[in-house]
Amino acid sequence: MRMKNPKDQDTKRAFTRRSLLLGAGQLSLVGALGARLYYLQVVEADRYRTLSEENQFNLELLPPTRGLILDRNGILVASNEDNFRVDLVPEQTSNVRATIDALRQVVHVAEWDVKRVLKEVARKRSFVPVTVVENLTRDDISRVAVNAPYLPGIRIEEGRSRVYPYASKAVNITGYVAAVSDTELTGDPVLELPDFRIGKSGIEKLYDKEMRGSAGRRQVEVNALGRIIRKLPGDDGQQGKNVHLTLDMNLQVFAHERLERGSSERVPIADIRVQEALARSGVPKRYLENDDGTVFLDNGGKIVPGESGAAIVMDVHTGEVLTLASTPGFDPNNFNKGLSARDWENLLSNPRHPLTNKAIAGTYPPGSTFKMIVALAALEAGVIGPETEVYCNGHTDLGNARFHCWKRWGHGKMDVKDALEQSCDVYFYEAAKRVGIDRISEMARRFGLGETLEIELPGERSGLIPTREWKLAVRGERWQKGETLITGIGQGFVLATPLQLAVMTARLVNGGYAVRPTLIQRQESNAPIPKVNVSRGNLAHVLEGMRRVVNGANGSARSAKIPESGFQVGGKTGTAQVRRITKAERATGVIQNEDLPWRERDHGLFVGYAPADAPRYAIAVVLEHGGGSKYAVPIARDILARAMTVDGFEASEAEPVEILPQSQPETDQG
Repeated sequence: MRMKNPKDQDTKRAFTRRSLLLGAGQLSLVGALGARLYYLQVVEADRYRTLSEENQFNLELLPPTRGLILDRNGILVASNEDNFRVDLVPEQTSNVRATIDALRQVVHVAEWDVKRVLKEVARKRSFVPVTVVENLTRDDISRVAVNAPYLPGIRIEEGRSRVYPYASKAVNITGYVAAVSDTELTGDPVLELPDFRIGKSGIEKLYDKEMRGSAGRRQVEVNALGRIIRKLPGDDGQQGKNVHLTLDMNLQVFAHERLERGSSERVPIADIRVQEALARSGVPKRYLENDDGTVFLDNGGKIVPGESGAAIVMDVHTGEVLTLASTPGFDPNNFNKGLSARDWENLLSNPRHPLTNKAIAGTYPPGSTFKMIVALAALEAGVIGPETEVYCNGHTDLGNARFHCWKRWGHGKMDVKDALEQSCDVYFYEAAKRVGIDRISEMARRFGLGETLEIELPGERSGLIPTREWKLAVRGERWQKGETLITGIGQGFVLATPLQLAVMTARLVNGGYAVRPTLIQRQESNAPIPKVNVSRGNLAHVLEGMRRVVNGANGSARSAKIPESGFQVGGKTGTAQVRRITKAERATGVIQNEDLPWRERDHGLFVGYAPADAPRYAIAVVLEHGGGSKYAVPIARDILARAMTVDGFEASEAEPVEILPQSQPETDQG
């Protein structure tokens, strides 16, 4: 029998031990792997099932439908419409630029849109869609759909966009919506949606959150890379709240067009007179043509731009604003569609400032429309009485300074009603000198001047009613007596917005109630309206002067009569100088407004009300550099005549405002 080699036995034992160790290690690894699999698949099964489902389905936000804006009769002022757009999915095309070029053969895509798309494609993941062009018509979409086989990566999407049917005629009220800027992001995910719009001005801005509504949600199935595979039904969200205005859009449109036309004539661009005027001017018609294919021709057959100014009509008893016109306007639909840099620059550089809501943010010297405030301040202080007379010889002197009346040779003897009727400056120089700046300023504030009136629009300005303290604090100078005289005729430091002038007029004619303007229809309130603390008798004398401005033999606004209506109108004219007339110019003859550059012409103003015996509506018209009050009066007359037809108002519905027993008839001064 052969004996085993001790070395072989040692080798065998060493191999056996190693095999056992290796087997044990493998068994341990298999056991650990099995235990881990058991832990993941059994113990943690619910957790990973949830994670798997969350990875498979994502939540997608759906932009809410924006609330509507309607006028007092339910007419849509801002609404929503279907918005078709074309998106590009970069991963579905081998050449993005070639696809865009092919798309441009089918629908219009601006060059700046092409640059934007290429920039977004470069910074986004390839499966994320990029909007190429939006606000397409159904015909555009049909052409894209027909050519879809030749447009790889292109897909059609449908959304909702804002539309303003009255465009420039109501933009100063509605405002507009536009894309969210980086500075407006608040962390709300809805604001980051690519086609979401927010209010940028006007009612759209002030009531933006209420009109947004709440976003909807739906689940989308995605793959491991996050690419959307399919969309599932979900919650559509809640539409935003509607806003109901006090405006009457028929009156608003009329007022805007009448104000814009001024004393010119609106003529179609095809008219032979327009073609001749265009040939003479040498200016391309795109700079002169209105949105409706017309131009304005003055009496000399020259093409002129539309007037710049504001017109407000309000109910004197409730403060409801029926018209708030500001010209020129601009089309807010362009902001929603995407405004080009050139169009934006044209808006900013326009000397008539279409982006400014002149009704609430334009501040102007009120001129002679301020004389009612001076008269009331003097009457209330007792420094003049109803029969107090001042002799006007065409000027008054204070120290070595001379203050002129608009009528060079003077008006003769004037009492307060005569002075209002004929707008005698000398009378109000004297009244202001007697009563002083402090009491004038205090009376002005009672009637809504020098403060914001908190109408439901952003950007309202307070104007300026000067005081001694104001001048010392702001200018570091003491008040001068001559400045009181200038304030007496609504010049100097005094500034007012057209809205303030309308409110002032309403408070004067409604019996002295401090109504505040409103644009939003509200539930009727039984809360009493505070009264302005003035004597009813003194107020009556001022109203009689305003009535005679239109109806008196020597009234400064006799052209404001509306004979066919059967109503009498009251009011007050105003002309505000924007340049200083030198002594030399007065000696040789004051240059007529028509011969001055536009920016140097006087502002024209008129405030009025109707019916005169039972006021219902107040109006304020301001023509910026319009050439004086004679141009504002016919505009106010026409708008006020149209306002009298609102809601079918009849003379029988008028309720007289009793202020004091009827005074004795007076003889008009010649």
